[in-house]
Amino acid sequence: MAMEKSSSKYRTQFWYVAMASFLLWLVLLYLFSSSAKTVHNHERLFRQENIIDLPVENVPQNHEPDEAPVVNVVSEDISVDNSSLPVSVDSPPDDQMSEDKKVVTDLVEELEKERVENEKKRVDSVVIGRSSKARRGHREPRKARSSGRLEAEKKRVRRNDADESNAENSDENHQALDKEPNFFEAKKDVEPKKALVDDNDDDLETKRGKELPNDSSSNVVEDDNDDDLETKKGKDNISKSEPKTQRNFVLNKNNTSKAKNRVISKRNQPSRVGKVMLRPRETRSNDPCKGKYVYMHEVPALFNEELLKNCWTLSRWTDMCELTSNFGLGPRLPNMEGVSGWYATNQFTLEVIFHNRMKQYKCLTKDSSLASAVYVPYYPGLDLMRFLWGPFPFMRDAAALDLMKWLRESQEWKRMDGRDHFMVAGRTTWDFMRTPENESDWGNRLMILPEVRNMTMLLIESSPWNYHGFAVPYPTYFHPSTYAEIIQWQMRMRRINRRYLFSFVGAPRPNLGDSIRTEIMDQCKASKRKCKLLECISGSQKCYKPDQIMKFFLSSTFCLQPPGDSYTRRSTFDSILAGCIPVFFHPGSAYAQYIWHLPKDIAKYSVFIPEKNVKEGKVSIENVLSRIPRTKVFAMREQVIRLIPRLMYFHPSSKSEDTGRFEDAFDVAVEGVLERVEGLRKRIEEGKEEIFDFPEQYSWKYNVFGNVERHEWDPYFDRP
Repeated sequence: MAMEKSSSKYRTQFWYVAMASFLLWLVLLYLFSSSAKTVHNHERLFRQENIIDLPVENVPQNHEPDEAPVVNVVSEDISVDNSSLPVSVDSPPDDQMSEDKKVVTDLVEELEKERVENEKKRVDSVVIGRSSKARRGHREPRKARSSGRLEAEKKRVRRNDADESNAENSDENHQALDKEPNFFEAKKDVEPKKALVDDNDDDLETKRGKELPNDSSSNVVEDDNDDDLETKKGKDNISKSEPKTQRNFVLNKNNTSKAKNRVISKRNQPSRVGKVMLRPRETRSNDPCKGKYVYMHEVPALFNEELLKNCWTLSRWTDMCELTSNFGLGPRLPNMEGVSGWYATNQFTLEVIFHNRMKQYKCLTKDSSLASAVYVPYYPGLDLMRFLWGPFPFMRDAAALDLMKWLRESQEWKRMDGRDHFMVAGRTTWDFMRTPENESDWGNRLMILPEVRNMTMLLIESSPWNYHGFAVPYPTYFHPSTYAEIIQWQMRMRRINRRYLFSFVGAPRPNLGDSIRTEIMDQCKASKRKCKLLECISGSQKCYKPDQIMKFFLSSTFCLQPPGDSYTRRSTFDSILAGCIPVFFHPGSAYAQYIWHLPKDIAKYSVFIPEKNVKEGKVSIENVLSRIPRTKVFAMREQVIRLIPRLMYFHPSSKSEDTGRFEDAFDVAVEGVLERVEGLRKRIEEGKEEIFDFPEQYSWKYNVFGNVERHEWDPYFDRP
């Protein structure tokens, strides 16, 4: 019985397989027959004996004979060899046209339509042909853009003519404007109308010529982009290459030209920023935010929020989702020294912290006409982090270029060409200064973009040789929310017992020839009783634990801060937070960087030892620090403790009334930006020929001392 059931089951499966195979065979047979039929048709169509010549003259022409010279130029470019077109001749001429001949006929008609369209485009390009030749030396994409802008300017001038004519009620102007050039009329009528278009060219040239001498800041890269400058140069070349007869014809149109000039002078202000710049709208005299209002751009989410939503793409080795949590402060840490407000903050999340602090800024406004400065909430450091180690370097610039295009089109940008805008980057300036000719180098080109050079850039380390970059403190681990937490921490720093004279936390830099870290570590090891060393070698986890780092600084009177891969260190601000007096070896580590946040008198809060003396073994760090009088040490420590609030970032959820009279690093930075923008605005209003009256390589000196006279620090900043 079991065998019969099994046999019946197998038979059923066999028939299923057989039916499926049969159906598959039918499908394949159908596909094969269709393919064979198609091949046969194509074979018959392109058989040699079925080839005939189709004369082009039978195709109807759409243009007058007078336009033959223009049409001939076009036809040479798109000529078709009709002898190679396949047409069937199996049927006699009087019979109905065969299917093959219909295909060929349709093809010829389509080519003819395309030829006619090309002729129209070629004729339209005659007007701007001279400007294309004048710009022949430029790259092709810029030529195309410049030609488009020139044509747009011509159309705008025509509209201006119409408006002025209506205002003047001039019949003569109306007649001149009605005569629009028609390139499909007889040839004898084309030349005068082309000259009328050249009238527009000359007026545009006159307008541009008036604007160019008023550009008071060309050395600071003030144009929105290089294409505008090329367009102006192209128009100058047009005027030089025009025939004299056309120029004379334009000069004879006195009434039209005068009307156009009046319209242009009224509607188009000179490009000098002082003429188009608007001051913030006045408010009441007792307004506490007068001169302090900041407007925040609502940039597309892909420049900030989407970066946080896709935080897992930011780094291959670090969990940036955890580090960007809590408003960018990172995971919460246990209380330290009995004080709350501690977080495992990453130094690269400054952009997120600053953005969230700006949302709580007391003078933030949604009315841009009131704003003295404009904040751009872009996260350039996080954006760059995604592509630093990727195989496509060009992706590092993509978002920055898109943002610049978006900003240029905003009304707020046009007020001062972006000179009242500022942005924050949570990385050093060197990560944003890749040159265009070195695409494979580190970083992107953000800091050298023309638009960004007009803005104020806030970074954790700036370049001493740039006008527009300013350093703000690194984020620390302490982010208090209340006035009580700040006072409590400061009092704790005053009472704490410090066992060691000095300490150093860091790693050697054997690959950097001018680094003094090896010499510092050697001296620290030689002073075992007075120096505490935390060497951050491979595999050591203490250097990545906030509580371990802070314990080192809390137990020391002085903390050594030599340069590392760059001038500055986050350790500087962690040590000041711990009430430890910083010891610097290069003026670029703090003095020429954080000009808004640190006192001008460097001796009040720090010790400076020239790195050259340490490198050559001419100085003992222990001896230098031991000779400082005890009273001066107490005074320096008190100054450092008072600096703590302005060198850290309060919790973004805190209000100004919660922190009392204290200002944090955010408040100081915004105040510095407002003062800088106001200074630029005044210089522009005074008609200064140059916004900056000193060479850019001396920016550090001007920012620190207010002049560019010779100084003892010059050798530290001499560029190779």
